[in-house]
Amino acid sequence: MSGERNRALVRRFWEGLVSTGNLALADELLARGFIVHYAGNPPMDRDGFLRFLGALRVAFPDVRASVEALLAERDEVAVRWTWHGTHRGSFMGIPATGKPVTGSGVGIFRIADDRIVEDFVQEDTLGLMQQLGAIPAPGQHIG
Repeated sequence: MSGERNRALVRRFWEGLVSTGNLALADELLARGFIVHYAGNPPMDRDGFLRFLGALRVAFPDVRASVEALLAERDEVAVRWTWHGTHRGSFMGIPATGKPVTGSGVGIFRIADDRIVEDFVQEDTLGLMQQLGAIPAPGQHIG
């Protein structure tokens, strides 16, 4: 598979599957044995990831992801993304705040047979928790 096709596959993951929540795209994009490694969390299989994505879309129903950069080499694609959404439902035990938030991260996707088989993710969870008011930002006091 060419670097351009691999980049297009990963862009479709973010701008199609994540932004729209169209879970039918999962069959086109994700291998049956897909696994995602989110830093600080146990690995998730395909079903676990789709449940996580569903929960994300309940918490942030207007979530929209933007791909900021894509780099491809051999069977891997590195991506940097930003997402925006409004906190309308419970997320990681935090009740809805109604706050608009922005998340960002980087990932390395591994591709085989025109499907994503593995993803290694680093996200700015601390920044997200600060935006939601769950953790104080530097110089901010909660209470």
